Amino acid sequence: MDSNGTQLVTVVQWGSINGQSIEKYTLRNKAGQEVDIITYGAAITSVRTPDKQGNTADVVLGFDNVEGYKSASNPYFGATIGRVANRIGKAEFTLDGKKYCLGKNVGGNSLHGGFKGWSSKIWNARIRNEWLVLSLLSEDGDEGYPGAAIVSASFKLTSDGELHIDMKVFVTKPSPINLTNHSYFNLAGHETNATELYKHEFVLNADRWTVTDAESIPTGEIRLVKDSIMDLRNTTSLKDVIDKVPGGGFDHNFCLTMNNSENENKFVARVLHPPSGRYLEVYSNQPGVQFYTSNFFPVQGGTGIRGKNGAEYFKHGAFCLETQNYPDAVNHKNFPNPILEPGEIYCHTVIYKFGAMI
Repeated sequence: MDSNGTQLVTVVQWGSINGQSIEKYTLRNKAGQEVDIITYGAAITSVRTPDKQGNTADVVLGFDNVEGYKSASNPYFGATIGRVANRIGKAEFTLDGKKYCLGKNVGGNSLHGGFKGWSSKIWNARIRNEWLVLSLLSEDGDEGYPGAAIVSASFKLTSDGELHIDMKVFVTKPSPINLTNHSYFNLAGHETNATELYKHEFVLNADRWTVTDAESIPTGEIRLVKDSIMDLRNTTSLKDVIDKVPGGGFDHNFCLTMNNSENENKFVARVLHPPSGRYLEVYSNQPGVQFYTSNFFPVQGGTGIRGKNGAEYFKHGAFCLETQNYPDAVNHKNFPNPILEPGEIYCHTVIYKFGAMI
């Protein structure tokens, strides 16, 4: 509760799964911004923020009910991803001389934690001051990974439009850990699709990217973005580049230009939708960010993903900026080490700052 008596975090029941209640929490600030988060998948379901005229729109894609989030058509909308975000090649890795085999949920590879990753689990919730703290226990052997993991994802909305997400993990055995938030954004409004997404302007603070094979598994090569379509260090309108990107759009891990301290938050990206004036800035302490432009959504002209308020979502209808370690890092010694040891704490911070150019 703030000094005016406004409740900054509220909760309602939002359905159930197998008799277990799913809750939806709403974070608010004095600027009229609101963020909804559910306990299923620790997922962000709405971000409502005003444009330069003061008109509020919901700028993240999602569903009206928990059945949508459970459905096979859910492309991880808003979810907290783990135990390992992104892909692991051949769904296997070797650690301390032992080979671990994971669920092959995308072709012959593992994606976003496997068949039932942390995005498909019900998290426990509590409110601590102005923070919503969601927590989870992942058992030893969960989806093939070694060791139990105690996980928390904490959310706070500040008065100046910053959504802070702090993700922490403890493990009982050495294990790869790589979390991310998988929100899909369209700053014109969640329902506006490619027509408005193409008007967005992007800046990514990345001087390199990880090259992948035909199955989007890193080859191990880290290539400079200079003099290529991957160079987004200067303001770039999406409509000018998206048709030139191999694979039908961006779905690439960018290596962020590092600060002196690798644990400090650094500028990741800035996105502007000029017609509305809405912008999003991203800051994180992670070494990489997956920039994804919803290339695998249904093509317009057919049936889209049926989302909130009767909206249909189509190809290039939204973008993701998923802060992370490099994909498949457990199988590439030249990538940042993803192994968390017992006694260590995995700490991942990402800040999404929402505002409007006046």
